[in-house]
Order: sequence, then structure tokens, then C-alpha cells
Amino acid sequence: MGKLATPDWIKEGFDSKADWEKSHGLNKKSKKAEGKTFKVKKCPDCGSYDVNVVLSEQEGSDDEDEESISKSTGEWECKECKWHGKDVEEDELTEDEFMKYLDEKGEEVA
Repeated sequence: MGKLATPDWIKEGFDSKADWEKSHGLNKKSKKAEGKTFKVKKCPDCGSYDVNVVLSEQEGSDDEDEESISKSTGEWECKECKWHGKDVEEDELTEDEFMKYLDEKGEEVA
């Protein structure tokens, strides 16, 4: 049999393994273990959730009869305060908070 080693949390003077893990950022609990989370975009100026990705026409589209192909520019715009930018805020909601968000928005939930 091999030798037993003194755990690092004892060597470093912590009262418990949990305290040692917390100070080193080694939390065993993850967001997935707590339940499903949903990410919702939010305007950094007014706090509205009514933000959309800005789309632009693709260059070189000569035929006006066909629908123009759009691509994302990486920018966001707020429909309420007309803010434009790339630094949109993102809220993480639990399942209950997300359902409440959908109810307030007036979305149909199946």
C-alpha cells in the first residue's frame, strides 16, 4: 500500500474542503445541476428586452425581384430607445423566471 498524503485544504490552513474549493473557484455545483437556464438579451441603456440583431443587405445583389439575402453585422438595436451597439447585456433566467418573462411579454406557451 502507498502512503496517504495530507490534503491540500489542510496544508493551506482551511477549515473545510468546501471552503478551500470555494477560494480556488472549484464549485461542484454548476448551473446545469441547478436546473435549466435561459439567456435573454437586454438593452444596456433603457433595460428593455425588445432588442434585435441588426441585419444588412449583402453586397452585390443586382436582381431586385429576388428577396435580398441578409447577414448579421454583430450589432444590436433596441426597439424602444433606438440604441445601437455590440455590447448588449445578457440576463440568465431560471425556468420559472423565463416563464414569467414570457407571460409578461404576451407570448403563447404550449
